[in-house]
Amino acid sequence: MSRVKGGVTSHARHKKVIKAAKGYNGRRKNTFRVATQAVDKANQYATRDRKNRKRNFRALWIQRINAAVRSHDEALTYSRFINGLSLAGIEVDRKVLADLAVHEPEAFGAIVAQAQAALTA
Repeated sequence: MSRVKGGVTSHARHKKVIKAAKGYNGRRKNTFRVATQAVDKANQYATRDRKNRKRNFRALWIQRINAAVRSHDEALTYSRFINGLSLAGIEVDRKVLADLAVHEPEAFGAIVAQAQAALTA
């Protein structure tokens, strides 16, 4: 029985890494050893930035809500608005609130009015 060498497996592994490094500059795109390092680092960045994307979107939603709340009432801040929502028993997440503030200002205005009423009561 003849022995099996690893050529097919190695070639497939190399091909997979080189394909992932497509678009990189210099030897990073066509030399396996350098491409492996580049692809590993890219995967580290991708993993880290999936968490950062969630952070960035939450910050964006908060900024949009704050701007919309202040356009409805100058004295009301974001933190007081969120407090008013919890006192009023309204459970709407920030993503939906930001979307309402941008696309349906009158509906958002009604929510702001309810939060203000809960704060003053």
